[in-house]
Amino acid sequence: MSNIVRDSDVVELNDPPYFSYGEKVRARRTIRNDGTYAGKEIGDVLARKGELGYVVSIGTFLQQFYIYGVEFTESGNRVGMKRKELEPVVSRDDIDIPLPE
Repeated sequence: MSNIVRDSDVVELNDPPYFSYGEKVRARRTIRNDGTYAGKEIGDVLARKGELGYVVSIGTFLQQFYIYGVEFTESGNRVGMKRKELEPVVSRDDIDIPLPE
């Protein structure tokens, strides 16, 4: 019998996605192929730490996490990533949100 290992007890799906479509993001760590990326060998680098990309899709995994499809500009790879593996390029504090009148 196999057990599914969850990263935490937090269910991200209780809240809206952290990142938005088209948002520019940065990889927080190097991502390697775990065997799920077609056309690449297991262990091949898909995105390097610090590489920039854009969120092109938002899906879910294990009814717990959002998975952000990120198109990385340098490598050209589209990689599914969790929130903890990404950081926004523009600080959330720097975004001007218009106040209701």
